[in-house]
Amino acid sequence: MHPTIDLLVPVKPLTRAKTRLRGAADSGAGDPGAHARLALALARDTLAAAAAATTVRRLLAITSDPEVRAALARDGVHTLPDSPDAGLNPALRHGERELRAIDPDAPVAVLQADLPALRAAELDAAVHTALTVAPRAFCADRAGTGTTLLVAASGRPLDPRFGSRSAAAHRAAGAVELNGDWPGLRCDVDTPDDLAVAAELALGSHTRAVLAPRGTAANGCSAGG
Repeated sequence: MHPTIDLLVPVKPLTRAKTRLRGAADSGAGDPGAHARLALALARDTLAAAAAATTVRRLLAITSDPEVRAALARDGVHTLPDSPDAGLNPALRHGERELRAIDPDAPVAVLQADLPALRAAELDAAVHTALTVAPRAFCADRAGTGTTLLVAASGRPLDPRFGSRSAAAHRAAGAVELNGDWPGLRCDVDTPDDLAVAAELALGSHTRAVLAPRGTAANGCSAGG
């Protein structure tokens, strides 16, 4: 039997998410809803890839945004309100407690919600490697400074250290860095340049649909490939 994880995916309120991407969805045309649609699409594509991964046993999105929760419910994704606006790491510890109340022995992981080019096979490979090499392991983003995935083995605390230079923070806290060739897993999208790189890899269907009206070029592939 292949090892599996219980996975947390934190999703910010759309009004506060991805501020450096403002204008990217409508080429600066001023559509008031375009940015929220893009931020939500990034999360939905990330979660679709996670749901298709065979290593993910339970998938739980952490968000208090009612629009996000409604959209994810339609996608079949369970959600949990974050701990009242206490920040990302407290919200993740809250989610970890919820998951381990269900199964105290399950490995638990965190995946960032801005990976629209993520492939399910990449996540499977990274999770398998993480559970093989160390009690706690992480995948850095393509810049090498942030963290896109953090995995804690059975019985080990997640100990999230997300924030500025989280890769260094997780490394300093004893997590082992994963070195696999997983471009979609490493391609978090914070800026228009990041979005262009993700489009070169192949965006998920939700992000493609949001960007299509502005004529953004993106190669199409399903999230499960």
